[in-house]
Amino acid sequence: MTQSELLILNFTEIRRRSIKLWKGLPESYYNWKPDEKAMTAIEMIRHVLEADYGWNIIINQGDMTNYKTPWKNKPFVSVNDEIEFAEPYRNSFLKSVRQFSDRALNETEIIHPGDGKKKILGKYLLRIGYHESVHAGQFLAYLRAMKIERPKIWD
Repeated sequence: MTQSELLILNFTEIRRRSIKLWKGLPESYYNWKPDEKAMTAIEMIRHVLEADYGWNIIINQGDMTNYKTPWKNKPFVSVNDEIEFAEPYRNSFLKSVRQFSDRALNETEIIHPGDGKKKILGKYLLRIGYHESVHAGQFLAYLRAMKIERPKIWD
């Protein structure tokens, strides 16, 4: 198995488990948040899904200067709507990851726009998976605080 295949497997498993969590959120709790500075539950879902669009620009060394998200002004409708809207951007991101050779993953330098620091592409992609995993943990905490049964993600 190549490094890109392992990365795809990891991304796919992380997303599968995130979706299980998100689908456990009742609509009446979409706007719940633990405090005033936190994202609402539905905002966190969108944040994770929307990130794929930006990650794809970054890993392909595109220009983020005038970044515009396809989600701008899109109303929150439902968890399923968010997932469906994000699917083409997710597929595009995974297609990009799939095309990287082991050499590219180990030698290509990516500049993260948040801090301007150079990162090796393969390591950067692992950080992307970690980002979503952290939010999955936060989402579990949200569900616990809401006193909602948490979906079983450890299958």
